[in-house]
Amino acid sequence: MLKEELDSNLELIKSGQNFLGILNDIKRRPEDAAKELDVSLEEINSIINGKKSISQEIINKAIKIWPVNARDFYIIHDDCPLGIKVMRAEDSKKSSRIMERARNPYYEYRDTAMSTVAPFRPEWISELCYVDNNDPSNTAVQWNNGHFMHQFTYFIGEVNFYYQTSSGEKKVAIMNTGDSMYITPFVPHSFATRKGAKQNGLILALTYGGKLTGDTQQELSALSENLGSEFALDFSTKEKSSASLLRYHREIDNLSLVELSKRTGISVDILQNFETAKKIPLYSDLGKIACALTVNVRDLMPNDKIEQKVIVQHHSEGRRWFYPEKTKEYEFLELASTTALPYSKAFEVQVNGSTNQDLDLKVGLHQYLYNIGDSTVTLNWEISGKNYHEKINSNDSAYIKPFVKHNFRGKGELLILRIGGKIVGDSQRELSIVGKQNAKRAIAETMQWFDPKGKN
Repeated sequence: MLKEELDSNLELIKSGQNFLGILNDIKRRPEDAAKELDVSLEEINSIINGKKSISQEIINKAIKIWPVNARDFYIIHDDCPLGIKVMRAEDSKKSSRIMERARNPYYEYRDTAMSTVAPFRPEWISELCYVDNNDPSNTAVQWNNGHFMHQFTYFIGEVNFYYQTSSGEKKVAIMNTGDSMYITPFVPHSFATRKGAKQNGLILALTYGGKLTGDTQQELSALSENLGSEFALDFSTKEKSSASLLRYHREIDNLSLVELSKRTGISVDILQNFETAKKIPLYSDLGKIACALTVNVRDLMPNDKIEQKVIVQHHSEGRRWFYPEKTKEYEFLELASTTALPYSKAFEVQVNGSTNQDLDLKVGLHQYLYNIGDSTVTLNWEISGKNYHEKINSNDSAYIKPFVKHNFRGKGELLILRIGGKIVGDSQRELSIVGKQNAKRAIAETMQWFDPKGKN
C-alpha cells in the first residue's frame, strides 16, 4: 500500500507540473485560470502543487476556451519507477492466444515485456502454418495488410519470411535461428514454418513506433488526409530527396528562385537543376543556400542511402566485437538495421561469465531484451543511488530505461533491441540548445514564467 501511495503522489506532482506548464504556455496566472474555469484559486493551486488531481470537468472547460487538447492534460504513467521492468516466461505464456487466418490456426501470439514509457510492442509469435515449398505465392500463406509500426524480427527455427516489394512483387526469405530482418511500416508480410522442421518456427517480432506515432500522428490527423499527406516528400531517390527538401524550405520562406539566386550568387538555371533532381548541390552550394534560408546545412541534406523497405540479414553476415575492449565482458553480434532509423540498434549479445561487478553499460536509448539462451543471466543496475538485481531466466524479457547504469553477469545469450523513442534526433538537439539546467524545467515545470513580486 505504501508503494501505491508513493506512486500516486508522484503522479499527482507530475500532473501538477504539467498543468503549470500549460498555464505558462498560454500565459495564464493561477488566478486567471481560476476565473476562466470558474473554480476557486485554492483548487487551481492544489492541482499545481500536486495535492489534488485535475478533474475531467476542468479539462472539459479548458479545451472549450483555451487552444489546448484534452490529451495535453494527461501524463504518461510510469510503470517502471525503478528503471527496469521484467516479464517472466510463465506470465508471457499466460497471455497466449491463437490467431486464425482463413479459418485455420496460423499464429500463436504471446506478450513479452512492454512499458508505458517506451514505444516497444514486442511479440512472441509461433508459426502454426507449415509450407512444403519456398514458393512466395504458396496458397497456404496468408498475408497481412502491413501495419503502422516499424518491425525488427529475430528468427528461431526454420521459418519462411514472406514480403512484398514496393512494386507488389511477392518474395520469400529462407530464415534460420539467428537471422534477422527489418521492415518499414505498411509492408505486407507473413511467416510460416517449413515442412520437416522439428518444431514450430518462432519469431520475436519487435514492433515499435517511430516519430510519426503519438502527437505527430494526431497533428497529421487534425490537418486532414489531404493536407497532412503533403508533408511526405519524394524520397524515392537521393536526387529527388535533395530536390524536395530544397523546394520545401524555399517555399516556406516564399522566396522565388530569382530572389534565392540574388542571396546565394547561384544562377537560377543551376537552382532549377537542383530542384528538378537533375543535380545534387555541392556542400559549398548547400552552405550558401542554408545561409540564405536561415537553416542548417543538415536540414537540406538527403539521407546518405536510399535503402530497401525490407532488409534481411543472415546470422553469418553480422559484424562481431567485444565490449569493453579490455575486459571483454560481452561479445556483440550486429543484427539487421537501417540507416533510415539511426537510433534503432539490434544485437545478439553473449554474456561471458565475468564476476566483475562494474556497471559497465549505460545507453541513451530505450532497451528491450529477451533471454534467447538456456542459462540464467543476472541483471544488475543502479538508480537514484540504490542498487538492484534480477535474475533473467530463459525466455524472460525485460525493458530498461535510457541512461540506467547496468550490467549482465553469468554466462548466457541475449537479444537486445535499442530504440530512441521521441527524444533523440531533432528533439534532442532542441533540448540541448535549451541547455541541461533549463531542460529540467522543460521536463518538470516548477515556477511561473514571471515573478509577480517583480524581478530586476
